[in-house]
Amino acid sequence: MKVTAQAQPNIALVKYWGKRDLARNLPAVSSLSITLDSLWTRMSVSFGGAGTDSLEVNGAVAPTMLDRVSGCLDLVVGSERECAQVVSESNFPIGAGLASSASAFAALVVAADEAAGSGRDTLMLARLAGAASGSAARSLYGGIVELTAGIDEIDLRNLAEHDEWPLEVVVAVTEKGQKPVGSGEAMVRGAGTSPFYSSWIERQDEDMKCARTAVAERDFASLAHIAEHNCLKMHSVMWTSRPPIVYWNKATLGCMEVVRSLRAAGHSVFFTIDAGPQVKAVCLPESADAVEAALSATHGVVQTMRSGLGTGARIIAT
Repeated sequence: MKVTAQAQPNIALVKYWGKRDLARNLPAVSSLSITLDSLWTRMSVSFGGAGTDSLEVNGAVAPTMLDRVSGCLDLVVGSERECAQVVSESNFPIGAGLASSASAFAALVVAADEAAGSGRDTLMLARLAGAASGSAARSLYGGIVELTAGIDEIDLRNLAEHDEWPLEVVVAVTEKGQKPVGSGEAMVRGAGTSPFYSSWIERQDEDMKCARTAVAERDFASLAHIAEHNCLKMHSVMWTSRPPIVYWNKATLGCMEVVRSLRAAGHSVFFTIDAGPQVKAVCLPESADAVEAALSATHGVVQTMRSGLGTGARIIAT
């Protein structure tokens, strides 16, 4: 049976950076994210026969990604499974700091579990997705999501459904190519060499508490303050790693200044940046048109994408 699942990328407002357990891919810190709506990855999975797994991504064979996909399928179905045919399609750039791995592995575990008839619940699927890509666990859930980094397992819960606080996100793409250093490698480097890493770990619970309260009270200004602060702290760890990891470019900095100028002019908007050069501007709906127009006109921005908040990973075809 061929099964297709869809998942959306999620954008962390309080970031996941660093690993507690490398072998199990457990995050070192808790995180808070928003799941997008209009950006998506679809994964089709079918099992059958002997031989080796195959992977096609956006119409092209993708051998460099196959080992990671096969490893995830082993976690979901078991290593004695039949070979799998996997086809992936995304409507946004992959490997460019837009959480493509999060949406891909979230969709993959949902499709594989259904194809194998395993019937796991959402939390179990989220834990399997997180073992493949730490941020993928959050894409099993929609709206605003809290991931708690426990010692042995992660836990997740919705702080708000996608339609309970109608935020908008404008993504400013400043570079479509793949980033030079993968997130996993960058996290290990930061943990081992940045003098700020220990402070990052120690202060995360405080940031989570502030963000959790802001969401509960629908306090956009407080959420903006803690999200930008947390983002800049994470990138400070990257910048002070040895050798340093700098994902930003001139357009990244330009977009940050545009967001600050929009806020000074009275718009409800803030920026966040993951492990890549792309800027995500989170705003209230009444400011979305102005934010999109200003970022589209920013020098070096090659594309803008706009999205509301979306639902979690789900089956779309069997």
